This record gives sequence, structure tokens and C-alpha cells, in this order.
Amino acid sequence: MPDPRLNPAHGQAAQTRRVLRGDLLDFTADPGFALPDEAPGVRWRADHVLLIEGERIAAIQPASQPMPQDWADVPVTDHRGQLILPGFIDTHVHCPQLDVIASYGAELLDWLNTYTFPAERRYVDPLVAREGAERFLNALWAHGTTSAVVFPTVHKVSAEALFDMASARHMRLITGKVLMDRHAPEGLLDDVDQAEKDCVDLIDRFHGKDRQAFAVTVRFAPTSTPEQLTMAGRLCQAYAGTYMQTHVAENRDEVRWVSELFPTARSYLDVYDRDGLIGPRAVLAHGIWLDANDRAVLKAHGAQIAHSPSSNLFLGSGLFNWLEAEREGVNVSLASDVGGGTSLSMLRNIADAYKIQALQGVRLSAWKALYTCTLGAASHLGLADEIGRLEPGCMADVVVWNVAKGPVAEHRDEVAQQRLARVLHEHLHERIFAWVTMGDERNLVSTYVAGQCVHQAASVAQAAVQ
Repeated sequence: MPDPRLNPAHGQAAQTRRVLRGDLLDFTADPGFALPDEAPGVRWRADHVLLIEGERIAAIQPASQPMPQDWADVPVTDHRGQLILPGFIDTHVHCPQLDVIASYGAELLDWLNTYTFPAERRYVDPLVAREGAERFLNALWAHGTTSAVVFPTVHKVSAEALFDMASARHMRLITGKVLMDRHAPEGLLDDVDQAEKDCVDLIDRFHGKDRQAFAVTVRFAPTSTPEQLTMAGRLCQAYAGTYMQTHVAENRDEVRWVSELFPTARSYLDVYDRDGLIGPRAVLAHGIWLDANDRAVLKAHGAQIAHSPSSNLFLGSGLFNWLEAEREGVNVSLASDVGGGTSLSMLRNIADAYKIQALQGVRLSAWKALYTCTLGAASHLGLADEIGRLEPGCMADVVVWNVAKGPVAEHRDEVAQQRLARVLHEHLHERIFAWVTMGDERNLVSTYVAGQCVHQAASVAQAAVQ
């Protein structure tokens, strides 16, 4: 049977009203690094119904309350005992790197040359780019991610494929042709003039349409000449509402290399800042080896660091000091950075983030972590009116989860629920923290993008057929 998920006509003919029933969890404010039972902004609505009309959330109410008269005949999808959350937002991920995820034995620079660049060269082929984009978006949805800031490759067709496929499902996607004009193999190099023309064409065709946004995408400072960085800054200034994405200060050898290539720059970050690349829509992956001056620049511009915990651990890049960054006014979001990261699951990345902070004497709550990859990321991207929360008027990017999957997790959840019955607020966190720590994509029940189901767990799909 053909897969209807990426067929635009399927969305047009699909059901326009849906009602989901379950336990709703989202956030109204940043919980911060407070103790779990003192954290502000946590919104828990047990046994509520979520009314979806078209692409947006129409209303939310307790399940015990009578349905509005004109909704009385809309069937209710019953998820009692399951969690309903806003879809996750992955602020840094590489589409073509699914080909090299879980590659052995290299730090960043060797990893790029040995694994990443050869994989990305294949995306010059439009068919490879299209198949890769389809596989990638399906994989995001299968891990509970409904919005993403994405690196394609240097090839214009790779960005076109992502834009086309995300547009077909009205998925919020931020991407743009990668800029690289040096220190990369043949087949992955562009030039300043043609790259600028390609970017302008993509902006004209896709930016601001069907929930797509263009990002000026500098691979990282070493692979762009000063002339290309100047051009990239010019694009950021000329086209309002565009984003900028790049990498910064991920690995110590990389930082040393940048200082050799740009000897007049104060720091790695300054390479970007002096060309006008740092602004409120700048998303910089990693930022492990920044100093206080760099963090002050990020604060002044309202830029964000996309913390990529799984990747940082896997490549041995270092331990990001999240608490220090936020104390100094830096916006922080969470990212998978696949394929340096080892999973598209934001739950797995949250678990790794917890361990990184624990090694530095900081305890990351489930509330802070979940906020960061929902409303927090949406706020930093300037999209909080659209995504990241369960609120009437927001887009219906919604994900349903099993709190526990498997006998060990199910037993753990039973223990937490017994305590929850006695002390609500404190032990709700215990239950959610266990889900975040032990859960992954196997806990996923279904994913909705713009009100349409784009992924269902195999057991749910089979039950529907029966």
C-alpha cells in the first residue's frame, strides 16, 4: 500500500477535525534550574481533550466537560494514561548524515573528512537528495520531532528537496544551502557569486511560504573564505526574517585551526560577528569552548547555542556548561546533531544532557529539559505563537507518548504513580523524569504535524486496520 504521508493531496482530503484525549503536559515559562517541586511554568492537565480544527488547536478542556455542540459527532481518539506534548524542536541536525550515524573512532575534523564529506558528495544527485530528504523527515517524525533547524549539503538540490517535502506536509522547517568554498573535497565546494545567487533564489521561492524559513548556512568558519563570510553577512542583513546557522567552538583542535586561519579575529565567534552574522535569529551549534566575552556577544544579540549533548559525548568534544551560559544571558536550545549525535530522539539527547550537567555538579530537571526542546526553542526562534505549546491558535504539532515501555519501565512507572497519588507535584516529576531518562522512540504512539497524523507506532496502525 502506498505511503500517504508525503502526498500533498492526502492532506487536502484528510479529516479536518480531530479530538485527542490524554494527559497534557506543556510549559508557560522557563522552569530554570530550580528544584523540580519549585519549578515555575509547568502546566499539567490530566485527562483533557485537545480539539484540533484543520492545522491548528481549536480548544482544550477537561474530558469531563461536555463537548461543544458542533463537535459532538467528532470521534475521540482515546489516549487516556498517555502523554500528549507539543512536538519536539531539534535546533541542529544534518539531513545527509543519517548515512554516517554511529561511525567509529574519530574526533570532529577527522570525522568530517573520513565519513561526512564523502556521504554529502552524493547529494549532488537530485534523486539521492529527494530520497534522503524523505527518509530524514520520516525519521524525525518517528522520533517525535515536528520542527527542525536542518543542515542539508552544499548542493542547492539538497535544500530544495527538504523545502519541497516539508512544504507538502506544512512542517515548520528552517534550512538553507550550505556555504563552503575551501578546505573541502571537490564536489563539495561552491563559489561566492553562484552561492549567493542560489541562496537568493531559495529565499524567493521558499522563505515564508508553507511554514518554511531560510537559514544562511555557513558550514563552519574554516570552510568559508573571508569573502564568502562577508557575502553571508550581507544576505543576513538584506533579507528580513531569515535565520543564520553554523557551528562554533565545538572542538579544541577546531578552535586552534580557526585562530590560525583568522589571526586578526578576537575569537572563533568574532569571525562571525564582525561580518554581521550574529543576530537574534542566529543558531550556533555547540559553543563548548567560548569565553565570557563571547557569551556577552551572544547575549547582546539574542543569539542561541544549540547544545548537542549526544554528539559532544560521542566525538569527545567536551562538556558544555549550560548553567554558566544561561547565567551570563545566553539562550540555549537542545539538538541531536545527527550524525555526530547517535540518535534523533530528543529523549535520548535529554538523558545525555543530564549526564553532562551532572558531571559538572548541576542537576537538570525533566521540566527544564522538556521546556528547552519545546517552548524554549520556539521562543528563541521567534516562533512561540506557532509551536512549542498546547494552546488554542497554535499549530497542531502534537505528539502522543507512552510513559513507560517494557517491564522494567512499566514497573518503575507504577512505583512513581503510587507516590504521585500521595504528593502530586513532587512525584509527577519523578514519573516524567523516569520517562525522559528511560524512554526513546519506542515510547512514541503518534505524531501530528499541522493537524495531520504523519507517524503512528506499528502496533497502533495495526490495531486501526483490524
